[in-house]
Amino acid sequence: MRNVKATIQYDGTAYHGWQMQANGRTIQGELTRAVSALDQKHVTIHGAGRTDAGVHAEGQVASFLLERPFEPSRLRDAINGNLDRDIRVSQVEFMPESFNARFSAREKTYVYRVWTGDVVSPFHYRYCHRHRGPLDFDAMREAASFLTGRHDFSAFTILNSEFDHHVRNLKRLEIELEGAILSIRVTADAFLRYMVRTIAGSLLDVGRGRISARRMEEILAGRDRSRAGATAPASGLTLVRVDY
Repeated sequence: MRNVKATIQYDGTAYHGWQMQANGRTIQGELTRAVSALDQKHVTIHGAGRTDAGVHAEGQVASFLLERPFEPSRLRDAINGNLDRDIRVSQVEFMPESFNARFSAREKTYVYRVWTGDVVSPFHYRYCHRHRGPLDFDAMREAASFLTGRHDFSAFTILNSEFDHHVRNLKRLEIELEGAILSIRVTADAFLRYMVRTIAGSLLDVGRGRISARRMEEILAGRDRSRAGATAPASGLTLVRVDY
């Protein structure tokens, strides 16, 4: 029995998120089907993060136990041979028995991308949220500075959260503009549901001048979801890496 770590990339446009569902195609469901066919029995797939419908990944990580003997590169190619082209396993490694893609993760990094140009490139429209009009990037960076550190992020998640508490350590929050693409890069020890997309929506409201940068500190402290910005669309969000 081998404990397999698989690094995965996917275009989430056509999927109902990571987590397996009774109705609708999911990333976990497709991987389960592909790996179970190779091992000729049901294989349980554990993911580092449960991305929502329409969210993409450049560096998602999954782990599973496999009985049949495979070399890593042959296993990677065999899994990919059973998947559609919008999901790819980029790397396979054999790990110690204690490794689990979710519980062994030390931190995760997401990027929320916003297209700020007049015409959306056909090479980017699936992976960016389009914004029309000017943005105050300095104000957005000032607002972002209030969110870094260990805080209760109740204002940036759904009201009926599955978690017992909403305290997370947001280690880095960077805002960069390269060409027409504004990138909001967020690294934390863990994330709440819709947390990155709500942070992105709130920062965009700051950039538009709808709320002041200083108000971000008040929103965070108030722990009231209704005071933060709208949840930004899923298409702009990508899980870029998981560190162990």
